Amino acid sequence: MEFFNVDVIRDYGGALLHGLLMTVILTFIVITLSLGLAIPVALCRMSPYRVIRAISSFYVEVIRGTPLLLQLVYIYYVLPSIGLNLSAFFAAILGLTLNYTAYMSEVYRGGILAVPKNQWEAAATIGLSKARTLQRIILPQALRIVTPTLGNYFISLFKDTALASVVTVQELTFTGQIISARSYQYFTIYTVTAILYLSVGYPAALFVRWLEQRTQHGFRSRSV
Repeated sequence: MEFFNVDVIRDYGGALLHGLLMTVILTFIVITLSLGLAIPVALCRMSPYRVIRAISSFYVEVIRGTPLLLQLVYIYYVLPSIGLNLSAFFAAILGLTLNYTAYMSEVYRGGILAVPKNQWEAAATIGLSKARTLQRIILPQALRIVTPTLGNYFISLFKDTALASVVTVQELTFTGQIISARSYQYFTIYTVTAILYLSVGYPAALFVRWLEQRTQHGFRSRSV
């Protein structure tokens, strides 16, 4: 019995590469949106105003307390019942962005809280406003602290885009499912699918590891 069928790869390789491209596009769109939106959510979680804290906390806890798969299903299949119709692609972007924004906001919040309080006090003594202190002093240090963690979220997101198949986005996993159902070459198709994920995910993991080392080196250099 022939487990690995090269002819199937020749016939469907283009479709699998297109699925990989869709996966990469989804990943970069969502990670870009999440990185930007997570900062204001984190700041709202630290707001001195109770209402703002309550709203942002409710959003974060709802997202963290429900599965990403359910969130995607709800956006694509449930919201149309109240008149909110989104294409599969935009539903996937919205669901993934809402999910990763919530988690990344907690990473940012942890990074901001990790900056020593005397940094705020020192900035106040030279007349900097809280907004300027946050922009010029606190956020740059917090970003350095959380960069490795955010890199790991990027890798996780690349894999989690497979869940977009539940809303019929033809990313890599969904493409593999369709092709294997047509050709019955499950071993070949899913093996190639795994290889394609690794071809992007493993270099990304190496980059995150390098970035983490560079970040730690930066801290050591500043402490000397």
